[in-house]
Amino acid sequence: MGYRANRLGEEIKRIVTDLLRTEIKDPRISPFTTVTEVDVSKDLRYAKIYVSVLGEREEQQRTLEGLQNASGFIRSELGKQIRLRYNPEITFCLDSSIQHGLKINQILHDLAKEQE
Repeated sequence: MGYRANRLGEEIKRIVTDLLRTEIKDPRISPFTTVTEVDVSKDLRYAKIYVSVLGEREEQQRTLEGLQNASGFIRSELGKQIRLRYNPEITFCLDSSIQHGLKINQILHDLAKEQE
């Protein structure tokens, strides 16, 4: 990703995080939803937003459905707050890296207990 795409990704991340916290009131979206990363294409027309949701698998799927449902609103808010020729088309993806890290941490913690 180029410099401009990185900058735009960080700005989208900030705006979407703020929208999740204050504007979007969908009950399907978990309050433990975190925007972890935003990948923007080189032509700035597509943005893939990675979110992490703490909870069970079905809660993660419900949150993803709620976010996909709210993507039109989020895209329009991005258009109001960022001046671009083309408003990026957004898609949401689950980012399981935080949960994977928690599992690894738990395994290491269990191994340390066994060695004591």
